[in-house]
Amino acid sequence: MTLFRTVEPAVEPISPAEAKAHLRIDHDSEDTLLSGLIRAAREEVERSIGLALIEQSWRLALDRWPRDGRVLLRRTPLREVLSVTIFDGDGGASVLSPAHYEFDPLSSPARLFLANPSEPGATLNGIEIDFTAGFGESGTDVPDLLKRALLILVAHWYEFRGAFGADAQPVSIPDSYRRLIAAYRAPRL
Repeated sequence: MTLFRTVEPAVEPISPAEAKAHLRIDHDSEDTLLSGLIRAAREEVERSIGLALIEQSWRLALDRWPRDGRVLLRRTPLREVLSVTIFDGDGGASVLSPAHYEFDPLSSPARLFLANPSEPGATLNGIEIDFTAGFGESGTDVPDLLKRALLILVAHWYEFRGAFGADAQPVSIPDSYRRLIAAYRAPRL
């Protein structure tokens, strides 16, 4: 199973102006740095909790279907299943009709169910499921708690950017950030 992003989000959940207000910065000379920190913080939050904050596209590649026919799509909130493609032994692609599968966007992780899945002919990565995930298309759609976590992480990285070398990064993750994202972490069994 391989999960990877195919289309990046069009915007970030917080703007450089919001980060500057949080950091009490009143000049524009570090906007590029702040934009990079915001992007890195979003990626860290998404990686840590398995969510997509802003709408983005993903692809899940599988070798074969799970025995019970239920595929877990590990980026939520699921917005739409774009396509389910099965490859034969020669690399020919067959796109399944949406009538052949159901998806459950409310579960976490979201699920795709096929009653009678046809097996791929390709041995490796014979199944591709393309979908979109995210709270919405703009930062206003992202929960405030997660936006606050982003601001804390950006502020922390901004504060310690010159105190430690690149080989010592990341220096640490603030406890306040961990507390804010804790409610969104999936419990581990």
